[in-house]
Amino acid sequence: MVPLSLSPRAARVRPVAETAGVGLAGLGVYGVVGHLGFLPYPALQLAVLAAGTGIFVLRRRLPGAVLLVLAALTGLVPAVGPVTAAAAYSVSRRTARPRLRARLLACAGLLLVVCATAAGPRLGPGSAAYGLALGLALAPTAVIVPGLIGTAQGQQGRLLRALRERGDAAERARRLADSEARIHERSRIAAEMHDLVGHRLSLVSLHAGGLELALERAAPELREEAVLVRRTTRDAMRELRQALGVLGPLGRDTGPDALTDATGTRADIEALVAQSRDGGIAVRLDWTGPDLDTRPAPVRRAVHRVVREALTNVHRYAPDAHVGVTVLHDGARVRVTVRNGARPGPPAPAEEPGTGRGLTGLRERVELLGGTFEAAALPSGGFRVDAAVPAEPDGGPATGRAAPGPDVPLPPSGPDPADTPPAAAAEPDGRRAAEALTLGFGLAALTVLMVVGIAFVYAAQPSGRSGPAPLPRVGMTYGEVAALGVQDNGAVRAAATGHEPPRPAGTAGCVYPFNGATERYPGGLLIARYCFDAAQRLIAIDRFDVPSVRDATPWEIP
Repeated sequence: MVPLSLSPRAARVRPVAETAGVGLAGLGVYGVVGHLGFLPYPALQLAVLAAGTGIFVLRRRLPGAVLLVLAALTGLVPAVGPVTAAAAYSVSRRTARPRLRARLLACAGLLLVVCATAAGPRLGPGSAAYGLALGLALAPTAVIVPGLIGTAQGQQGRLLRALRERGDAAERARRLADSEARIHERSRIAAEMHDLVGHRLSLVSLHAGGLELALERAAPELREEAVLVRRTTRDAMRELRQALGVLGPLGRDTGPDALTDATGTRADIEALVAQSRDGGIAVRLDWTGPDLDTRPAPVRRAVHRVVREALTNVHRYAPDAHVGVTVLHDGARVRVTVRNGARPGPPAPAEEPGTGRGLTGLRERVELLGGTFEAAALPSGGFRVDAAVPAEPDGGPATGRAAPGPDVPLPPSGPDPADTPPAAAAEPDGRRAAEALTLGFGLAALTVLMVVGIAFVYAAQPSGRSGPAPLPRVGMTYGEVAALGVQDNGAVRAAATGHEPPRPAGTAGCVYPFNGATERYPGGLLIARYCFDAAQRLIAIDRFDVPSVRDATPWEIP
């Protein structure tokens, strides 16, 4: 995968935004835990959180050391947990070696638990056991889970980069192969031109020599003109050999493929079709229009090579398919179509797989003549090759693109970067934004889990008060007595009225709680009375019995 390039401004802003984000997440944990009342030494914890946020900036230069230090700080101050989670994600994502990554995460998690256990009696919940519980609650959310997510993200990114590089290499290889096929076909054309033009120039030179001998006796004053023609022809042949002769060994056809006067004519195409029939291919030829024997050799040669290459491919890949060869010559152009249907069974494995450059060479040959070429698979499963060339080429390709010489590199074939759609151009920015939002939500979820774990551990710790609840005692204020659950009850006050002993001197008011009245024996109640002076101080606690009132049931006899 090609790395996404950031602008200089974005490259400066991104680290600051990441550091600010993890710092705010740490402040969120600090604020929520402090609001719940589980934050001992708030000033010290805030200072440690600021130090951890500053250390987070160095995670790319010293990844292992930063992760271990932040894990230790998280064991001491749980508010550093979001910073440690972001560092674990970043370090795991950038670490390619699996063993090193696993060791870092394991050491960081273990160090967090050890530090939390050690800090439990002083900075933590109050004991080493609850400090251990806090460390075990923070290690997964601050180290393990973000480390695993970073590992998955890093492996995915490295895999995508490897696939993109492999795809780019395959694309470059394809372009080089196409370029080689084009150069190979041009060398063939150059060799053919060398043969054709050289033969014609040889004839011109021969006739000029004969004319020179004839004019030496008949018209000596014209002999110099004949000598000039012969020398000019000789120079043209030499320059032609210098310009095109170097391409002869690469593309000169020999043997049965050598260029003849019959190449590309109807008889030549019928011979190719007959050879395919003899090879077991069901081929049908439809020729419309006059023969091509009067057309230029490049046109005939192009027709011959299109039919031959298409039939060769049929022999390789679809020997059981029916093939139709159509040649249409309407005087202005020659159109050749070779179409084969789908073979009855699965595709036949090619005994000698081709290079895949034949069609590219045909396209180059046809376009250099100013024609058009198409080759594509059919929806029915077959294949079609269609080429159209002018009957009398004007010497230039129809596209208006000048044909480069043998030493001129061909431009790479592929989409123009300017033609890239806006959606494809905006994809990297959209992908970065989606990734940032995903990571932000993930960090928020881990922060919530950290707060829940911290609150659970602190809430589960003992309050330090054991045994039964303390009882009210003389000297307590009214508020302290009420905090112990002693509240006045109207029914108990009514039951005590007329049966209570005299109130102590200095009493300003008494309280008759219901929880102080219990049934002591059948027919009587035990009532407690708490009397307070004018300063709302408890001055006396009295307990006395009052008789209970019970109505007789209707069926009882008095």
